[in-house]
Amino acid sequence: MQNVLVVVDMQNDFIDGALGTKEAVAIVPNVKTKIENFEGTVLFTRDTHFENYMDTQEGQNLPVPHCIRGTEGWEIRAELEALRTTEAIDKVTFGSSELPNKLLAMNEVEAIESITFIGLCTDICVISNVMVTKAFLPEVPVIVDAACCAGVTPESHKNALEAMKVCQVKVENE
Repeated sequence: MQNVLVVVDMQNDFIDGALGTKEAVAIVPNVKTKIENFEGTVLFTRDTHFENYMDTQEGQNLPVPHCIRGTEGWEIRAELEALRTTEAIDKVTFGSSELPNKLLAMNEVEAIESITFIGLCTDICVISNVMVTKAFLPEVPVIVDAACCAGVTPESHKNALEAMKVCQVKVENE
């Protein structure tokens, strides 16, 4: 049995860049400690946009260019990037289509005991990837470590945690 930690979008633009918040900055030490102490496989997702971002549906709804491939804002925070041992999963949407397929393949090789999610933003990409994962691996326990997540606002972070609880996700460290 193996455990998996998914580190969602801990990128400069979400921490202290174009869409950064003080709450996102505050969780970086918690995220670093969680990764360092995790016994299992650690996967990272990376929000990835391109120069045409403003022409996309997301760009129309959130007109703040961010996580443009190749920019400093797109990069995973340096102290976390230094801990990465697997290839990052680039995703062009809130929820990754590659992540559940990777988890399914891992589960076929060795059963996954649990999948823990941490990162940014609780109310957008964390919840999206949690729900996609639950759809593909409904019998694998999914955990969210609230102390290692931050939302767009503290209220939307809390709302996302409550929504995930209703969907049978275990929320720790609230």
